Amino acid sequence: MRKTTEERIARLFTDVEATVRLHAVDVCSGREISVAADEQVVLASVFKILLVLEFARQAAAGQIDPRERVLLSAADRLGGWGTAGCADDVEMSLRDLAYFTMSVSDNSAADALMRRIGVDTVRLLAAELGLDRTRVVGGPRELLRSMFEDAGARDEAEFAASYPGLDPQRIRGFRALDPERTTSGTARDVTLLLRLIWQDRAGPAAACAWVRDLMARQAFRHRLASGFPDGVLVSAKTGTLPGRHIEAGVVRYPDGGEYAVAVFAETAGLAPGQAAVDSAIGRAARIAVDDLRSAASGADRPLGPA
Repeated sequence: MRKTTEERIARLFTDVEATVRLHAVDVCSGREISVAADEQVVLASVFKILLVLEFARQAAAGQIDPRERVLLSAADRLGGWGTAGCADDVEMSLRDLAYFTMSVSDNSAADALMRRIGVDTVRLLAAELGLDRTRVVGGPRELLRSMFEDAGARDEAEFAASYPGLDPQRIRGFRALDPERTTSGTARDVTLLLRLIWQDRAGPAAACAWVRDLMARQAFRHRLASGFPDGVLVSAKTGTLPGRHIEAGVVRYPDGGEYAVAVFAETAGLAPGQAAVDSAIGRAARIAVDDLRSAASGADRPLGPA
């Protein structure tokens, strides 16, 4: 018997010892593919889409000057990519902090933006946009602080030294991995957010366009983008935590078809780099989008490249 699209997607992750929550939707028509899309999941760095959108809205409304300069010192370094890994103090504009937040998931840049615009405004934005299952606990600093505390470490250096020896069950008990105790949402909420941004309904058109541009400049191409051929634009935001491999974005075909996809993979192992899981994210996204395009092909657009 021929497997359904949802069964094919679930099997992909079973084969790599992972479970998946996925939602894919045609931005234009609203046709959708859902695999446990309403289960609460940890958002990790996918939350930064909402953060940068709020900043873009405030900038577009003249409430904040995107050229405002910010100094990031040693006390602001949270580890990871971008300014987070710099050895010396860095000064840049707020809008450049937003660029690093989205392009390389810079935790230090995101934390500085969060301090400037306020966590409460991000929570209000989620409510305004109808993201009813999205809860915002804090930014990268709060997430990392909870991980240090749960590991019994006083700082990043102590955490890095002790983490490899921690019992896996203790790690799985971290608040940062529990949707009930950290920033979380659902795959469906995330694709709703993306759809609103792509339709200029998440704020001023200029703000939405800027967020779309930043997402198109993400440096990481090993998850969603890996499932699609050249000529297909994938604008996305990745997220990674122990045992969590996440990416959400919009896939745009040359014929104009646009598809919002959110994939949350949870693995049995805790290693941050699992190429088979990352590849499965791209393949699952492709299967879902192919299904949506097939459903639309007889109506308003050709299939385009395979």
